Amino acid sequence: MIEKPGKIVIISSPSGGGKTSICRRLLTPTRQKRGWQFSVSYTTREKRPKERNDREYCFVEDAEFDRLARSGAFAEHFKVHLYRYGTPRAPIDRVLKKGGVLVLDVDVQGARKLKQKYPDAVTIFILPPSTAALQRRLRKRGTETAGQLAVRFENAKKEMRDYRRFEYTVVNKELNVAVRKVLSIVDAHFCRTEYMTTEQIASIVG
Repeated sequence: MIEKPGKIVIISSPSGGGKTSICRRLLTPTRQKRGWQFSVSYTTREKRPKERNDREYCFVEDAEFDRLARSGAFAEHFKVHLYRYGTPRAPIDRVLKKGGVLVLDVDVQGARKLKQKYPDAVTIFILPPSTAALQRRLRKRGTETAGQLAVRFENAKKEMRDYRRFEYTVVNKELNVAVRKVLSIVDAHFCRTEYMTTEQIASIVG
């Protein structure tokens, strides 16, 4: 059964904070049957080992990214960590029209812009338990050069200071615990009175 009305869940973190791992855990087969889906962003960076096109990201060249940006295909797009990232507009519009839950894994800049455009979206910031833990996670991935790693770590420290711009913050010390907290936030947030539809209220209180 598709959940209505459509809900937008924006999850952000510094690089290595764990937002992608959390998003993967949220999209279980059961939730997908209920209309949960993942918004696949576009990027100009190269694929990492085990990544697949159209699953983690849509990997495109700069020229194609430019074409999509000019055509208005992105709800937001920025240059982050030496590469460009963009959130497609079509999945957001589709979920808002037809219902369901769209989970977005975006950087801090993208989250701010999306919240401005979609004020009913819920914003959740994922923090690592410490900067030392964050640095260990980035190194453990082994997907960047020393120079790229330094850029990501310096940017991450700056991004962590922006946690106050988000409605909710979750410290990702243990992944399973963090996932449960994110689910609790989503459930509670959309139980707020302003998200009750007129039809729902009328059927209960008359």
